[in-house]
Amino acid sequence: MSREYVEQKIKEALALSHANQARARKVLMDACASDNKLLQFLTRPHLMGIISYNVERVASGRSAKAEAVKKQKAAAATQNEGDFGAELLKAVAGNSGDVFGLENGRSLQKRAKVSQSHIDALQMMSSKSQTKK
Repeated sequence: MSREYVEQKIKEALALSHANQARARKVLMDACASDNKLLQFLTRPHLMGIISYNVERVASGRSAKAEAVKKQKAAAATQNEGDFGAELLKAVAGNSGDVFGLENGRSLQKRAKVSQSHIDALQMMSSKSQTKK
């Protein structure tokens, strides 16, 4: 009886939702709010797992009250550490920060002068690539 009842309700939900499974699930959720028989038949196979999970959760200290206490402790610890993000942003955005490859705004290595033969070679390569176009 229970399986047939559930399957009939699922078929009705699919018909109402024009075979859209997501909408059919919503129709069934809404139906469970007013149809205790449907809710009971749907959840019966999973009830032992639901009960076991919740008993273990409360016994291990993961209940809602224990979670609230953990969150309060975490919030207090965060306040004690200060505003790390703002300090980090000030350090990065400030002008006194080190710049990669530069020390006090000057290059670590002096630029070497380019030889005239190097300049001539680059100009020759660029003129050859322009003539190919």
